[in-house]
Amino acid sequence: MRKLFFPVLLVFCISTQAQKKAPENTTTIFDNYVQEGLKLWKTPGMSIVVVKDGNIVFKKGYGVAEVGKPAPFTTSTLSICASTTKAMTAACIGMLVDEGKLKWTDKVSDVYPALKLYDNYVNSELTVKDLLTHNAGLGNADLLWVEGYPLDTIIQKMRLIKPAYSFRSSFIYQNLMYMVAGEVIHKVSGKPWSEFIKERIFTPLGMQHTYPSYSASINEPSHITPHFIFDDTVVKPIQYIEVKSVDAAGAVWSCADDINKWMLCLLDSTKINGTRLLKPETYAALFTPQAMVTPEEFYPTAKLTKPHWKTYGLGWFQEDYRGKMVNFHTGSLDGAVAICGLINDEHFGVYIFANLDHTELRHALMYKAMDLWVFNDNKNDWSTDMYAMYKGLHDAAKKQEKDFEAKRVLNTQPSLSLKDYAGTYNNELFGNAWVTLNNDSLALSLPNNIHIKLSHWHYNTFLAKFDYEWYSKDWLTFNFDAAGKVSSFILGGVQYDRKE
Repeated sequence: MRKLFFPVLLVFCISTQAQKKAPENTTTIFDNYVQEGLKLWKTPGMSIVVVKDGNIVFKKGYGVAEVGKPAPFTTSTLSICASTTKAMTAACIGMLVDEGKLKWTDKVSDVYPALKLYDNYVNSELTVKDLLTHNAGLGNADLLWVEGYPLDTIIQKMRLIKPAYSFRSSFIYQNLMYMVAGEVIHKVSGKPWSEFIKERIFTPLGMQHTYPSYSASINEPSHITPHFIFDDTVVKPIQYIEVKSVDAAGAVWSCADDINKWMLCLLDSTKINGTRLLKPETYAALFTPQAMVTPEEFYPTAKLTKPHWKTYGLGWFQEDYRGKMVNFHTGSLDGAVAICGLINDEHFGVYIFANLDHTELRHALMYKAMDLWVFNDNKNDWSTDMYAMYKGLHDAAKKQEKDFEAKRVLNTQPSLSLKDYAGTYNNELFGNAWVTLNNDSLALSLPNNIHIKLSHWHYNTFLAKFDYEWYSKDWLTFNFDAAGKVSSFILGGVQYDRKE
């Protein structure tokens, strides 16, 4: 830590900041800011709750649950917590630590021997804590759960994932280890993660409208519909696809009326009704930095907020903002997002749900709420600044795509007749893929009813467009053996070898 040589000046600065008056009508300022932000970011609906010093200081819903329908997005409308679920799963592990059923340092190979990893050293040294910190060397293999494999199959396949970096030397965010953490909870407690989290968090906190999955919430009267922006202009509803295997990593559904109870509990060191969910030392462990987050794996917002450090705790990204430690996490699934931000030292929390794919208005409003309720300051226009930044990133990606497309070689033909490309292909990790000939065009099918139309691009490369039109397009290239027959194809950097 850098030594401070001017303590008098430091005290003066702190006291001056403390003497600032809060902006008048803070809730009105924030409310108006949200409404303007929704227009700028083309976000159909949102709900927000802000807590400070043990009280709810702001709670409101905006817009509609689904474009084209009158039902409003209210504070009781259920939405996707997605990866903000991870903090809850980490707390559940902490409860088992408090009960003496686990230690953070326990080897996963002893607790849950079903998990086998590619690297034998990592397999023998991986601890329970490592399941929660994204730095065990595992790359992102989320295609496994996107393809709908059951959890036991995914865990079995994890032995095939080659390390992306050496054990604890870097950071790549992924979901699989949290899915394993859910199975550890099941193995040690005797109760499935879905039952454990309901019994140990939702029920004690009175979260009667929070559920461990969409299926469990089906009888609730109001849910959001996910949305996506097509052609950068048109916002349309999209299909919600429930993937059950990702439960402990991101399956919880809740609403602003309920999720504030979770934040208030966390900000009061998990005290609830005269008891506590976690012992003080276990609570502290959740927010103790465990891994350094690389710039590539952190949020682009850092370009504007300029944190001095970026870490990950147990289910929490961490950074400094205006001299305060922020613990936060986003949640993102197709067509819907969430964000939870805490400044624990100030007993402040904000939680935001929204029904548009990667609407980063969530980040802007998180920092704006911090500015208003913690720093008593209204000078930053995060919504406008972040919109411009994200638009710049988007435009740069579109230009890169157009530059790539401009290199297309026109008037070429595939090397073989289209029927010669049809067949069953396999990747050891991700399973089978089927190329079929339909009339005069090829199509590709992946597990979990993922269908892709293939149109000739040039030579033996085909443009791949998913039936789920909100998925990014890609290019598929066929390879040949020495006899001139199709031997494999590559899509999204993954090679599938021909079986027949």
